[in-house]
Amino acid sequence: MTTVSAIPARKGRNVELALLVFAVGIVALAYANVGLAVEGTIPPSLIAVGTGFLVITVTFHLVMRWRAPYADPLILPIATLLNGLGLVMINRLDLANGRDLAEGMALRQLMWSAIAAGLAIAALIILRDHRILRRYTYLAGALGFGLLLLPLVPGLGRENYGSRIWIAIGPFSFQPGEVAKIVLAVFFAGYLVQTRDALSVAGRRILGFTLPRARDLGPILVAWMLSVGVLVLEKDLGSSLLFFGLFVAMLYVATERTSWVAIGLLLFGVGAWIANMIFSHVQRRVLLWLDTFSREALDTSDQLARGLMGMASGGMFGTGLGRGRPELTYFAESDFIVPSFGEEIGLVGLFALLLLYVLLVERGLRTAIGARDGFGKLLASGLAFSVALQCFVVVGGVTRVIPLTGLTMPFLSQGGSSLLANWTLVALLLRISDHARRPVPDPEVPHPVSHEKTQVVKVR
Repeated sequence: MTTVSAIPARKGRNVELALLVFAVGIVALAYANVGLAVEGTIPPSLIAVGTGFLVITVTFHLVMRWRAPYADPLILPIATLLNGLGLVMINRLDLANGRDLAEGMALRQLMWSAIAAGLAIAALIILRDHRILRRYTYLAGALGFGLLLLPLVPGLGRENYGSRIWIAIGPFSFQPGEVAKIVLAVFFAGYLVQTRDALSVAGRRILGFTLPRARDLGPILVAWMLSVGVLVLEKDLGSSLLFFGLFVAMLYVATERTSWVAIGLLLFGVGAWIANMIFSHVQRRVLLWLDTFSREALDTSDQLARGLMGMASGGMFGTGLGRGRPELTYFAESDFIVPSFGEEIGLVGLFALLLLYVLLVERGLRTAIGARDGFGKLLASGLAFSVALQCFVVVGGVTRVIPLTGLTMPFLSQGGSSLLANWTLVALLLRISDHARRPVPDPEVPHPVSHEKTQVVKVR
């Protein structure tokens, strides 16, 4: 007789705790290294910053044991390490500009990290099941598009460096597009779960591609027009590209048809060509991309040239933390934080940093594969792809693979909007992975049928 027994699923919380301690140790070591290189002594703020960062990490881990015990054990340590390394580089730039911890951006970044982690913890506690979000599909769509258009409201929106992507309320400013990518991912997942059967219907076959029916082209055309609208009205190439790319990627995951990808690339190419012919700000970015070191490009902006020269000076292994000159590049703490790292940790260190993002995206896609419901699969894949696309756009922009877009690197770059959005994204991935890895309860074993004689009483 063969007995089949189920292998109990491992929660992985002890592995997560060990990786978190390792991540916090790396951040503390890098922070001390910067102080030794710049000031010749271990910074006195190491204890305060290290303790604050450790408290945030341990609190999040304890909530994971309580509310999401089966969640993926790698997602939280990766996000923690990236957030901490970004804090180290921001502190390094503060020291280069003569600012101490109280006056610089590092303390504000630590405060925003605590607020963002608290928001993610609240999301894990309140949202017990990610499938609840499907009820608010169209509300999420309206909210997402509203957030994208919010900077256009007179008196509320604010234009910085040619792009109108910020809103300002008193002394506080916020970038609603960061939150919009998450809300729109929820909308796309809910919408495509309902319509993927119709969108998967094959049409004519042309040049080896099975094209969809003409009447099914409406959603992708609407998404394309909205992304072009963001580009035209807000002059924000990054959000436009991220929004349209996210929809096309989730559409491909939902239908498994490469024809949608081909149509998306064609529409993107047409939109990019039209934008380059009409809009001057797009023409400037293309000029900086194609001919960075020309006199005309340098007169327009030498930011990209400075970033490239900084990475070139770092070489293969870098100058060492605190020994380079990343502060010579404009916005080295936000848009150009990748060249800042490339200069001081070199090509090898930068590849290791990018590998962390690869692992984060891989765990998100693994979560999508393991999800037992269609909405969870699409939402996890969309969130993972948004991180991958944003990293590609940022790194591709500062290395002249594509034109600069103005997006910031998730977790690394300075800014509260980005941290709030990306830690919320991590919370959603953790919630979906907890549901995907949680063992399915065994069906109840039927009671054995008794073969004893029973007395039947007839009631007249």
